[in-house]
Amino acid sequence: MNNLVTVEGLTKTFNTPAGGLQVLKGIDMTLGAGEMVGIVGASGAGKSTLLHILGTLDTPTEGRITYNIDGPVDPFSLGNGAIAAFRNRMIGFVFQFHYLLPEFSALENVMMPGLLYRGLSSAERSRFGDSKYGGMKELTGRAEHLLGVLGLQDRKGHKPGELSGGEQQRVAVARALLLEPRIVFADEPTGNLDTATGEGLFKQVMDINRDLGITFVIVTHNESLSKRCHRVVEMVDGKMLNR
Repeated sequence: MNNLVTVEGLTKTFNTPAGGLQVLKGIDMTLGAGEMVGIVGASGAGKSTLLHILGTLDTPTEGRITYNIDGPVDPFSLGNGAIAAFRNRMIGFVFQFHYLLPEFSALENVMMPGLLYRGLSSAERSRFGDSKYGGMKELTGRAEHLLGVLGLQDRKGHKPGELSGGEQQRVAVARALLLEPRIVFADEPTGNLDTATGEGLFKQVMDINRDLGITFVIVTHNESLSKRCHRVVEMVDGKMLNR
């Protein structure tokens, strides 16, 4: 299995009125292409902070993250426009709260990353490989296909307030997959769902990982779900332990 992401000596310190608060304390890890990794640990261990930095939503204090995307890429060495393009094309996100836009339909919510992609400059769009979903026809077809895969083909015109919690989270998964990212980071994706709905969503994620080869990194407190991942790592007090 080829390494998709390599993390070396990653630290994160937040400045507080009481002084520096070190949340990550020298994380070293690799993520393989097509791998499904579960991250577990107590609240406050640094799981979400790690996910946000891996996904370039936050910056590390020290250390290095390298993505192997047709050659090594340090995303934090890119300018603002380039890192936004990198994140848009290469990374998908699913959070505990779906963060769907309430005024738009399920279909329109799924299409949002593609609409943002269309707003990038031609140089930014081509830097990490042009998406085959750059046209509106292709983009709409892709979004409809994903909703169908996730069993929502009859709900594409409904707004988030007209969908159940499980349906809303499946829309969020479809949105994360729209531009065929190399990796998806999921932070407690089943945390707000009942057991049966969460199990169903997790099974669909496993199927997508198997069928499409997309790497998934999933933070979860659900031990029964994490054990189905290819590998589980535990975070304790800002450090990482392999199980």
